[in-house]
Formats: sequence, structure tokens, C-alpha cells
Amino acid sequence: MAEWVYEAGIGEARAALIEDGRIIEARLERESEGPRVGAVLGARLVEPGRVALDAPGEPAATITGLPPGTSIGARLTVEITRMALRERGRDKPARARPAEVGIPLSDGPDLRARIEAAGLPVTEAHARGADLLEDAGWSELIDHVRTGHWPFASGALWVDAAPAMLLIDIDGEGDGLALAKAGAAAAAHVIRCCDIGGSIGIDFPSLPGRAERQAIDALIDALLPQPFERTATNGFGFLQIIRRRERPSLVEQVRFDAAATDAAALLRQAERAVGHGSLQLTARPAVADHIKTHPGWIAELERRTGRPVAIAVDAAMKGAGHAQ
Repeated sequence: MAEWVYEAGIGEARAALIEDGRIIEARLERESEGPRVGAVLGARLVEPGRVALDAPGEPAATITGLPPGTSIGARLTVEITRMALRERGRDKPARARPAEVGIPLSDGPDLRARIEAAGLPVTEAHARGADLLEDAGWSELIDHVRTGHWPFASGALWVDAAPAMLLIDIDGEGDGLALAKAGAAAAAHVIRCCDIGGSIGIDFPSLPGRAERQAIDALIDALLPQPFERTATNGFGFLQIIRRRERPSLVEQVRFDAAATDAAALLRQAERAVGHGSLQLTARPAVADHIKTHPGWIAELERRTGRPVAIAVDAAMKGAGHAQ
């Protein structure tokens, strides 16, 4: 039976839906991502269609549904309908709408609340217990997301998040239909696992036969959970999928904020480091700086490990760094 494993890390929470020892859904929630979907908070209208939110840094949000004649500077209570998103070369502000009259202010459901609402068992992982996420392949999964390379038995997917569309290219040799079917299963897994929303394009091997293309369409329908819309696979092997996009996907979180990704991995490693005395984190400058700008993280790491923490910078260091 599938179950969620949840880990309240330092700076980010992690969760994985694990079935038969394999991660089928993976989720991250970072402190720096801004108000969550469903959050209700105060705001100020700063220009038509745009508000400044009552949150750290006064992040912007676009807003629709305001009563006609709402004046610039007006105070509002709004509900977040889509979180802020990061894309290659640009950021998108959150989206909001006027909140119902009398609704109390709230932060919106966090990751733990969302996975509990799914109705499946939830196991909380701790640094001093078995590493349930790693046992299911968490680091390997993050590496696949980081590189965009997802191998499967007869080929591999190459995943790239372009501004207009996330593109999945199926690469391999042999019979075109067999490769397309294996690629369809792998692509559906990646889309679900990484919670990819918005516009998604899948480039299959060319399938000139209509029956072959319909077989791929049917396979996507069977493997990818609803709701989504799609086109039919065309003669060039291209299929487009549209899914609801309410929050950043795992691809966006990992690929577009490398310093935050590596900082979280280093802090996770540090929590599990064995030994006594000072705990030293060695990281490249961007990762060290990211951690230093969040002094609360160091304090929390010291509290959890019972060890004083020092950060060393190594410009030659690659990846997340190491803790010892």
C-alpha cells in the first residue's frame, strides 16, 4: 500500500508518496516561496490588477475580481489562488482574488496538511531514525530533476523547463511504438512525481500510423491522473498536455534555485552527521551565503544536533558540499 513519508527539514519540508519501495510523488515546500495557495491575508492595491501582500518583503500578486471603482491604495483581504513561480529568465507573481467577507486570515494549508488530506497513511521521518526517503531513492530523484535526464529500460527522457512549456523528449533505439509506449509511461511518472503543471509537451518517436498514435493517447489517459487536457499525438509524434498549475513544480524548485537546493541538501546531511564537537559545513560560496542569510537555520541545526556549527567556504567545492 502506498504511504507518504514526511520530513520537516531545516528550511524546507519534504514528502514522498512511496509504493513498493519507489517514489511515485515527491513534494518540497520551502520557507522562501511566499504565501501558499489558500492563504488569506491583507493587501494593498498598488496599481490596477496588482496588490502588495501583507507578508515579509511585501511580495506582489496579480488580482482579479475587484469591485469596479476600487481605488489605488485601498486595503483588501485576498486569497492566494496560485503561488509565485520561478521560470527561466523571469519570475511570476502570485495570483489572488478578493476573499469572502468575514473569512479569517490564515497561512493556507502547508505540505503536511495537504498530504494528510489525501487520506493515505503518513509516516514522519526523523534524522535520528531510518532514512526512509533515501531508502526510496530521494537523492537519485533530485539528481534526475537537476540534470533533466531520466533513464528507463529502453531509453531515456530529457526534461527541460522552457518559459512557455515544459518539454519532454523521448530518446532511444529500436521499435518506435515500443519506445513510445515505454516513454509515455516514463513521462507520465515524471509529470506526476514532480507535480508538473501548466503546458507540457512530449516529443515521441514519429508514429505515422493513426492506430499507433491513438494507442499512445490511450496510454497517457490511463497512466496520468486527472484532471488534465491534452491534444492527440500528431504525425510528428508531438502531444501537448495542460494541467492545473497552483504552485511550483519540483523541477522549478530544484532547477531554478540551485543554491537553495544544495543548501537544503547540506543541512539535511548535517542533521545526520555522526560525531562530537564542532560540526563544520563546507560549501561553495553561493551555498554558504544562502545558509548564512538564514541564521535561524544554523540555530535550529545546533538545537537538533546538540553541536556548535561552523561554515567553511571552498570555491572549488561542487554540489551541496559536505558536513563533518
